[in-house]
Amino acid sequence: MTSTLSSAPTSDTAALPTPRGPLSAAVIGALASTPDQGSTALAAPDGSADAAVADADPYGDDLHLALYVCYELHYRSFTGVDDAWEWNPDLLRLRGRMEAIFLDHLRAHVPTGGSVNDEMDALATEHVDGSGPSYHLRDHGTAEQMREYLAHRSLYHLKEADPHAWAIPRLQGQAKAAYVAVEFDEFGGGRGSRMHQVLFRDLLDAAGLDSSYLGYLDHVGAPTLAPVNLMSFFGLHRRWRGAAAGHLAATEITSSPGSSRLVTALRRLGFAEQCVAFYAEHVEADAVHEQVMRHDVVGDLVASDPALEADVVFGMRALGYVEDVLAAHLMEAWAAARPSITL
Repeated sequence: MTSTLSSAPTSDTAALPTPRGPLSAAVIGALASTPDQGSTALAAPDGSADAAVADADPYGDDLHLALYVCYELHYRSFTGVDDAWEWNPDLLRLRGRMEAIFLDHLRAHVPTGGSVNDEMDALATEHVDGSGPSYHLRDHGTAEQMREYLAHRSLYHLKEADPHAWAIPRLQGQAKAAYVAVEFDEFGGGRGSRMHQVLFRDLLDAAGLDSSYLGYLDHVGAPTLAPVNLMSFFGLHRRWRGAAAGHLAATEITSSPGSSRLVTALRRLGFAEQCVAFYAEHVEADAVHEQVMRHDVVGDLVASDPALEADVVFGMRALGYVEDVLAAHLMEAWAAARPSITL
């Protein structure tokens, strides 16, 4: 099968991306210099970086690329970027302002109230005649649309389980032990070749796509970046540990049915079994993980600290919101018979 998406070798780090506006330009420009020089620029008296934040669209490419780049410093960083940037106070101050804008947007669009058990029950309800990318790909999608979908998902799946791992030291007792058990499976059960991020890299190779880390960062917009930024935000802030647990629970509850649809889609479209293997793994594993997350993680967490229930529910619903935005982006493009990703 041929693809309009290019192939490239894998690598551990990526080059800094191309800016999308004044805010991402300020962040990326700073990171390309030494921390001393970059800090001076970020804290310049003219307030250009601060002005860019104030004017930023809370769901725009500029803000979400800048935020993604800031978060990436806590993962693998970028080629040639000084490690001292990770905890640079001027960059953290700027990142905090971006996070506040994104969080305000989420709070304005994510409903509050309700019980965590009701929320999990609703997430577990399978809609046979549902809509969205996995349904479309299963029934009508083309091979090229599937490749586009995989390219979008690479921004998360090539670091799968990493964002949620930040929450581990913030949990206690049974919730912590069970959460770690789920993460252990995500990281391959001690086998490097079975890590889910490695399985997705193998999938990209088999599909003829770019399997390099952040290979499609320059090709995707806010709808693709925001879901990853959300889990990084929850994981990196102890304040949001409940939301991080809720986010992972919702991911595991909804993963198995969606993965099953993608298995069907990949086989219908004639993709290699190496592509199918990634989603087939999730059909089986995440069905088990759902029960662990529902009872041993979320159940224990809320029982031990009832004040966290609202945050757990928020984490679940915030995941649904950002995923709905991405789904709408994909479906709008495909309905218009145009690509969903800029190449």
